[in-house]
Amino acid sequence: MKFFIFILVYPLIWVLSILPMRVLYIISDIFRILIFNLIGYRKKVVLQNIKMAFPDKSDDEIKKIARKFYKHFVDLIFESIKSFTISKKEIEKRYIYKNIDIINDLASKGRSIILTGAHQSNWELSFGLPLKTNISCYGAYTKIQNPYFEKAIKSSRTKFGYDGVPTYLFNKKLEERVINNIQSLYILLSDQSPQVQKTKYWATFLNNWVPVHTGMEILAKKYNFAIVNMNVTKIKRGYYEANLQTITETPKEFENFEITDKYLKITEAHIKTQPEFYLWTHKRFKHKDKYKEWLKNKKASQ
Repeated sequence: MKFFIFILVYPLIWVLSILPMRVLYIISDIFRILIFNLIGYRKKVVLQNIKMAFPDKSDDEIKKIARKFYKHFVDLIFESIKSFTISKKEIEKRYIYKNIDIINDLASKGRSIILTGAHQSNWELSFGLPLKTNISCYGAYTKIQNPYFEKAIKSSRTKFGYDGVPTYLFNKKLEERVINNIQSLYILLSDQSPQVQKTKYWATFLNNWVPVHTGMEILAKKYNFAIVNMNVTKIKRGYYEANLQTITETPKEFENFEITDKYLKITEAHIKTQPEFYLWTHKRFKHKDKYKEWLKNKKASQ
């Protein structure tokens, strides 16, 4: 059955992928009308997320952000489809890295790096990063259950030198690379909520208490990795600029969770500059009322 689904769907994806972006954006506009106006895909979640993140904005402002978000969201889907066959020339034209010397200078010093970021603008096209760096680029991804789609997607994402591993194997593979002295850049998007029972830290993010992933900080301190943040700005339709910023080269000098707080502040400030390009379809603040219970359980277990 999985193979049958693959041979039905993948040819359509491939045909769409070879179309020029201007054609894909026409199709995207049609789908946006369907998804936003007719189907209303996760519309309630999106509006609620934006309202909770920006409580001072009026209903009209929130709806305006949501409309712009859905236009971008559907574009993102078609840009991801395009990535199956996108050329080196086109990805370099559409995805520009500012301050790439920050990474290459650290690499020249023999440092391994954690590159952290958020689900802002387009993070999918960052698989072209190895074209610009002098270090092996390695990251985690969510494995797809259909093995045929899994193989096709991994092949498209690794064609420019990016290496990936399913999330559940990431820490194990990272440790193997450290043991074998393989200098690497590890890409970690750290803005999603962990499971409450696995949470080590909570913080305020976009005006809400949220459980926070701290793996970036923990790994950096354990292995003395430098940490660089990447904020992606949408310049115009289909064109992005990734701005790099060093968070720290000396993670062990920070108190627990100071690095995480610094990352959150940088990310929050960037989201506020282009709120319509953040990924609002997930329930960002679903655990906001569980902090006191988490704190109580934590104290009881100590």
